[in-house]
Amino acid sequence: MILTDREIKNSLASGLIDISPLPAPESYSSTSVDLTLAPIIRVFKQPTVGVTAAIDPMVPGYSVVRLIERETDALDLSQNGYVLPGKTLILGWTREAVALHDRGRVAARVEGKSSLARIGLAVHVTAPTIHAGFKAPSIQLEIVNHGPLPIKLTQGMPIC
Repeated sequence: MILTDREIKNSLASGLIDISPLPAPESYSSTSVDLTLAPIIRVFKQPTVGVTAAIDPMVPGYSVVRLIERETDALDLSQNGYVLPGKTLILGWTREAVALHDRGRVAARVEGKSSLARIGLAVHVTAPTIHAGFKAPSIQLEIVNHGPLPIKLTQGMPIC
């Protein structure tokens, strides 16, 4: 079952769902609520000229967390935003903390905004389900510009 905007608001009011900070009234549509982009993204470093490498997730001891820490740089969007080139992947997070309490037996889905998809921006590329019992300070997003033109990302923009 998909909750309507009214049911989402009721679930927030009753404490079955927590979103902090609470979304503005204009963030709701008929069956969704917009979450916004946090000020910090992680941008993959450019490979060293002449060096070819491949990520091998099957190597013993592989850790995606360590790989991301080593192969990306943190970038602060709060001043000028970031122009995401075409055919480029970055990592981002929602500004909002989300909690789906077990007693509510509610799961959620993170989906990119269709208005952004129409210009080539994919948000949260895989595993869109947020399971009942989920609680985190943000939701990590895999953001890809599939389009031919660069797209400017700014802190606080509705992203998913």
